[in-house]
Amino acid sequence: MAAVTLQLGSYAGFVGAHWWQLQENASSDGHVGLGAPPLGKDASQVCHLEGRGQVWSDYLRVHLHPRSIFEIQRYNHDGDSNRLEAFGQGESLLREPMYLDELEDKLHFFIEECDYLQGFQILCDMHDGFSGVGAKVTELLCDEYSGRGILSWGLTPIICNTGDPCKDFYRLMNTVLGTVHLSRHSSLFCPLSLNGSLGLRPQAPITLPYIHYDASLNYHSSAILAAALETMTVPYRLHTSQLSMMQLAEALNFSGRKVVAAGAAIPFSVSRGHSLPDALCSYQHAVPWKPLSSCGEQKDSFCFAQSVVLRGIGKENHISNFPPGTQPSSALHVYETGEEVLGNYLNMLSPGTLSISHLLQSPCKVQSPYPQFFSPLLNKQGFLLDKPRSHSAAVESIPVLTALQSSPVLHTALYSLYKELQKVDVRRWASFFAAGIELDDFQEALHELRTLSQCYKRNSEPDESEDEADSD
Repeated sequence: MAAVTLQLGSYAGFVGAHWWQLQENASSDGHVGLGAPPLGKDASQVCHLEGRGQVWSDYLRVHLHPRSIFEIQRYNHDGDSNRLEAFGQGESLLREPMYLDELEDKLHFFIEECDYLQGFQILCDMHDGFSGVGAKVTELLCDEYSGRGILSWGLTPIICNTGDPCKDFYRLMNTVLGTVHLSRHSSLFCPLSLNGSLGLRPQAPITLPYIHYDASLNYHSSAILAAALETMTVPYRLHTSQLSMMQLAEALNFSGRKVVAAGAAIPFSVSRGHSLPDALCSYQHAVPWKPLSSCGEQKDSFCFAQSVVLRGIGKENHISNFPPGTQPSSALHVYETGEEVLGNYLNMLSPGTLSISHLLQSPCKVQSPYPQFFSPLLNKQGFLLDKPRSHSAAVESIPVLTALQSSPVLHTALYSLYKELQKVDVRRWASFFAAGIELDDFQEALHELRTLSQCYKRNSEPDESEDEADSD
């Protein structure tokens, strides 16, 4: 079974470049790239050092099919002028026969190569006009390939304080419109970002205990998201998997919850020689992953449904072997398989939640050009050492734990975006609407965002005075 991947935007290119290189079974997926030029040097002659990776093709080592790149010549990827910066600009591009015909031609070329097409994976920038491109692409795919899965990943680079209200409001409006439209036409939509939040005053980027990344480098932040993406998508990408893309989406998107939140432990902290029960018990009642969807930290471990993947723990460490006659240190130490350990851990963490879990022995391989930003407390296989290593040997692979969750944290995250735009008179940004979005359509999208946020309210939560907030 194959899935066609579309990469829409500059930052999506960074994540896609890392993802393609991380995939151990990359030949099973078709790739269609859509980005703004210039795209850099030939991928076979590139460097991958931090100081040189200005665009994603500067370090891409995977050979891309010549028909997989679609350049938008009308816009550039940097500079302050002639940028694809508004949702309406991106949406209107695919109303033009020239762009639409070329995109469809490239898509059909790869789809015809699939032995069985289970669906599409879309990596889309949310902060600029590519959110409009993604909205139109998902709508076209939904209409033409009804019944196939469409999993959309909304990507946002780490946000810098621009001090420019126009740019900040453009980013927020693009994000809101992209979220509404992509979730509407996708089987499942997941925002991915290291930002603490996506509002006008975004919170600081998340920190990872064993990764020292430079928040100013897309090369670094995109690598983290790519490692999470590579692991989260395993359930439907493996040849041996019994779960399809559509089945995964249907397990998570019930009751109108088309948006999911991502979390990951990169790397998953396991001390060398310790077992999986030992590692999971060390977290007590806290979730073992960090949020990757700009929704903030979870107050508790409750969610409506989740898909969890753990990779990189050898079978010999899946269970705990304690001497006969000794008392196991926890309930997790008595199970006889790693699958039982992980499944029962998730049941303990989120009782009554539909949990789909996968346990893989193969780790996430992080050889060059993946950045070497790992803590010296990790050995070559990504396991924790008692003391920092004294040599400079590169980390070659890491265990990774990821979670895709239909979670109540999305209520707060989505509703806060709605409130920020509801408080201002968006007509002040006339240039945004001149790009092709009607004010009534924007207000309808805001209403849809609010409705979407209500799907994630827990029944036990008290009603918020939302109408009062709207009238402020």
